[in-house]
Amino acid sequence: MPPETRAEEPQRSEQQRTEPQPRAEQPQRTEPQPQRTAQDALIDHGLLAGKLVLITGAAQGIGRETALLAAAQGADLILSDRSDLVAETEAEATAIADARGRSLTSATVLGDLETWEGAEHVVTEAAQKVRFPDVCVNAVGGTIWAKPYELYEPDRIEAEIRRSLFPTMWMCRAVLPEMKSRGAGTIVNVSSIATRGINRVPYSAAKGGVNALTASLAVEAAEAGVRVVATAPGGTEAPERRIPRGPGAETEEEQGWFRDVVTQTTESSLFKRYGTLAEQAWPIVFLASDAASYVNGSVLPIGGGDQG
Repeated sequence: MPPETRAEEPQRSEQQRTEPQPRAEQPQRTEPQPQRTAQDALIDHGLLAGKLVLITGAAQGIGRETALLAAAQGADLILSDRSDLVAETEAEATAIADARGRSLTSATVLGDLETWEGAEHVVTEAAQKVRFPDVCVNAVGGTIWAKPYELYEPDRIEAEIRRSLFPTMWMCRAVLPEMKSRGAGTIVNVSSIATRGINRVPYSAAKGGVNALTASLAVEAAEAGVRVVATAPGGTEAPERRIPRGPGAETEEEQGWFRDVVTQTTESSLFKRYGTLAEQAWPIVFLASDAASYVNGSVLPIGGGDQG
């Protein structure tokens, strides 16, 4: 028998002999991007970017430090004091903004905030020179004399109250109507942990009044979209005041009473030290910003653990 023959396989065309085609690329999956929040913008541009902040007591101390930090955090400024030294704070704030590549809009307004007329003047001038502020930081106040309460003369008791309660009360009264009308605004009051301090009862009472003002006003103003908050600084290291609050300790006994205040303030801090101006200014700037948008009516102690 002839050998078996296999049927010839049909020849494949060139197209049939091509290499296997790669699989079509699958569309790339994109991960959902998190939505950016208002707080993200604060990180990018500064806690107070786009805000006009009115700061009283801005010539020195905590007020001045807050102004400089606010400028670094993107704020425009209206700086008020009864001393024309406040112009130096404005110049420093301008230099800080320049170093960060932005132009600072600012103005200074002189005024005596122990009176209603002074507070009204400051707010009116601020609006005329720039515009109405988004934030008001009330940093005027401070102990004038230190002595046991029974030794305070009546006129000095009244002077302590005028110095450390009325400027905050008058400024809150001056800015509140427009803030409520706009449906937005923030007031940051600077109180003190001295509400349980020795040898300065009138000052302690004044700052207790600031705490009550903060809490009550927050309840009244919240429905209108206005926040009212406060910090309560403890002892704070600061350069010697260029504008003294009063005559200072005049006798050895008065110096001893003041030393007792320093000792109590230091010992009541868990860190056993005074804070720095920057350690006081940062919480104020935070509370003034939209990062603290859900904080209202609170008094934040800044005393190294001393709650006041």
